[in-house]
Parts: sequence; structure tokens; C-alpha cells
Amino acid sequence: MLSKMSKENLEMLSYAKIAELYLKENKKPMNTADLFKEVCKLLELSDEEYQERIGDFFESLTTSKEFILLNDGNWDLRANHSVKIDIDDIYEEVDSEEEDEDVIDDENMSEEDNYDDDYTDDSDADLIDDDYADLTIVDDEELEDEN
Repeated sequence: MLSKMSKENLEMLSYAKIAELYLKENKKPMNTADLFKEVCKLLELSDEEYQERIGDFFESLTTSKEFILLNDGNWDLRANHSVKIDIDDIYEEVDSEEEDEDVIDDENMSEEDNYDDDYTDDSDADLIDDDYADLTIVDDEELEDEN
């Protein structure tokens, strides 16, 4: 399809669109440099133009939702790849992160910090009672009499 298009028609397309059509025709992933070389060959661009524009080409690939960068550094069409999300893997990852945090917290805890905050003894109860000793209980009738 691309080889049958005239140079004038190709020049009306963006580099990313030409790359998309090229990947559709060849059905194999390619790295950025090789893919842009093919685009330049179709557009009959010089090596100097290749050097000047490859950064813009890379940016257009990364921002386009049509392309996906594979683990091996090659680009392919997103439509050729499906994403499978396994919920169990997500929960396992979260659980392992929580366990890691618990281990770190336990290691950083000093002897002073290693006590149960919910525990109160009789001396704590006495302190709490002392705080309330100066307070007076006022009922509704007394409040109305003051007004």
C-alpha cells in the first residue's frame, strides 16, 4: 500500500501515520532508528534530514496512542497487543508492599516505642481523674437560672 502511494500523497501524512501504515504492512516490530529510516526512504529524505528529525519522530511515537514500546525496545502497533490485568497479581503486590512496611517499622522501633498504647494502668486513671477534678457538672435548670 505504501509503496503504491505517490511521494506527494506520502508527504501529506505525518511521520507517525506513515510508520503506522508501514508496521501494518510488514507486521513486525521495529526499533525507532530503523522505522524512521524506512519512513525517510519512502519520503526520499536525506541522511541530514534523518538526523534532524528523528527526535521529533520519537516524540510523536511516544505521544501517539497507536504505538506501544515493547520490552525489547521495538515499536509495534498497540492494536497487535492485548493487555491482561490479573487482579490477583495486583493484590499480591499490595500485600507484599504492606508486609515490607511492617518489617521496616518493626526494625526501626526502639524499646521505648515498643509498648501498647491502649494499655492503661491505675496511675493513668488517676491522672485522668485529676484532670476532671476542677470541673463542675451543671444541669439545664442551673443554666436557665443564669440567663
